[in-house]
Amino acid sequence: MTKNILISACLLGEPCRFDGRGKLNNELLDALGDKILIPVCPEVEGGLPIPRPPAEIKGAGVFRENGEDVTESFQRGASLCTAKAVSIHASHAILKSRSPACGCGKVYDGSFSKTLVEGDGVFTQHLKAAGIYCSSDEDFLSHKS
Repeated sequence: MTKNILISACLLGEPCRFDGRGKLNNELLDALGDKILIPVCPEVEGGLPIPRPPAEIKGAGVFRENGEDVTESFQRGASLCTAKAVSIHASHAILKSRSPACGCGKVYDGSFSKTLVEGDGVFTQHLKAAGIYCSSDEDFLSHKS
């Protein structure tokens, strides 16, 4: 693993999640030791406000519960943050689990019923297409123990 690790900004405690809060994960930070952490939030980079209504992936798009299509913002943020990852030569990204942007392996199904399905968030899809290895915060820690 390289020293430059891309990481979801909320995992560093930055209050950028849809609910205006962070998800500081000290166990994760301790496990990363001397790595250089590069925080990103593709939802904010894509122009979405803090706080914002939650969104979920449904089909090929990302939608809010009221049906508003926010796919363009998710795609824009994913493109910008992937370009950043490539520019810093990141080979690994640790991303917030279940997020419609950063989910890695499982995301909510678009029904807003807390139902998880196999799949990746929009940003994770972009990173993988660029050859960057992705893991969720939960998976990273479970493989460390």
